[in-house]
Amino acid sequence: MNSNDTTTRKHVRRSTLIAGLAVAVAVTLPLGLTAPAQATTDGTAGGATAGAVAQRTVSGRSSDDVTRVADFYGAYIDARLDAENGRLATELRGFYVRADHLAEIARWEELNQADGILRAQNVPLKWTVKGTGTAGQVGVTLTWGQSATTRLVVDLDRDHKITHIGTPGTGGN
Repeated sequence: MNSNDTTTRKHVRRSTLIAGLAVAVAVTLPLGLTAPAQATTDGTAGGATAGAVAQRTVSGRSSDDVTRVADFYGAYIDARLDAENGRLATELRGFYVRADHLAEIARWEELNQADGILRAQNVPLKWTVKGTGTAGQVGVTLTWGQSATTRLVVDLDRDHKITHIGTPGTGGN
């Protein structure tokens, strides 16, 4: 056997090994990781239909303070955006907020001429809710524009009802 045959066999084995590995990787990885995105002139990506959106998942538990506050703020903001749905915003307040704090919110609104849940006269573009590390307390960040945000601290009782909404560090409304 000459060295040319040996070199050719090594090359064929190496090529076969590389091809086999490429197929194995392509089969085990999700399609999105193996196929490059290709932009088209109609704004879709490589054969995707217009309007196709990556799947998202949102989960929660009714016994979790963060979930309860996120559910409340999401529904409340939606109700406020629907100008004809003022009654729903009031009903949401009654469901999520303890009655004694509703009176506090009404006083704050009278004094500040703004919505006591959002601490503003308008509705935010987006919101973020996360735990603070303290039991019964949740942080809310409302985003109004490029960089304008309002940070709130929401306290809850054992029944997951809101007992206080205030700004961080002030201990009050």
